[in-house]
Order: sequence, then C-alpha cells, then structure tokens
Amino acid sequence: MKYTLPAQTRIGHVHLKVASLEGSLDFYCGLLGFELITTYGDQAAFISAGGYHHHIGLNTWYSKDAPPAHYPGLFHTAILYPTRHDLAVAVQRLMDHDYPLTGASDHGVSEAIYLNDPDENGVELYWDKPRELWPQKPDGSLDMYTRRLNLENLLATVASKK
Repeated sequence: MKYTLPAQTRIGHVHLKVASLEGSLDFYCGLLGFELITTYGDQAAFISAGGYHHHIGLNTWYSKDAPPAHYPGLFHTAILYPTRHDLAVAVQRLMDHDYPLTGASDHGVSEAIYLNDPDENGVELYWDKPRELWPQKPDGSLDMYTRRLNLENLLATVASKK
C-alpha cells in the first residue's frame, strides 16, 4: 500500500544560507514584518510570524560575504498570507519602499507576488483563494495556470480598508 502524508502536514520552516545576517534581517523583519525570535551570536537568527519558534532560520555558517547563489537549489520560499487584504498590505509596503518585484501571477488557486531577498533567494508572497473557487478541468482535477495578476485590483483592497 502506498503511504500518503496526513492532509494536515505542512512545511514547518526553512533555513537559508545568507551572506549578511544584518541585510537579511533588514529584508525579512524590517520590510516583510517577520519578528526576530532569537539569535546565535552574530552568525544565525531565527524569525517568525506570531511568536512561533521559527519559520525562517538565517545563517552565515557557510556563506558569510558570499556572492548571490545562481546554481541548482532552492527556487523560492513561499510565504502564505491569511487573506487577500494581508497580501495587498505586504505588496503596498514593498512598493512604498521601491523594492523590486520579479513577477505577479494569478494561478487560479492563488495570487502570488515574486521577488528576491538580498541574497537573490526567490521569495513568493501569496494567498490561497477559497477552495470552492479553484478552477477545475472537465475531469474534476485542478486546472492551475499562470496569468498576469492585476496589481491595481489587488492594491485597491488596501485603499478600501483605510
């Protein structure tokens, strides 16, 4: 019998090798809003949302002052926001800081913003649409796609809640 993971299984955390702990903390905490939970001297930091022990570990153990990575490995870390409005607030914050985006997509099941952290690690910021809105093929399977995300429409949710 084939083993299948329990449906409640989630990715718990990710550890990133970074060139500069300070630069990464500026990005993940200062810009994206994660909270610093603890550090291991000046070589590692653990950050989270909501006081969890850590969602992201950052360390310079093997990468201090290294150039950005451009070889096979991590494509991106995806950060799931609870609502479309929460994603829009994050995007507005990036735009207010003139932080460059590398993409913005509607995947049918989610809306996603793409950018790179200071070490050129890919970062996806997204929210999941309600399951009943997920597109399906005629056979009932998911019909995920990649279409241009209307950023103006997304950002309008921020203006409407002010």
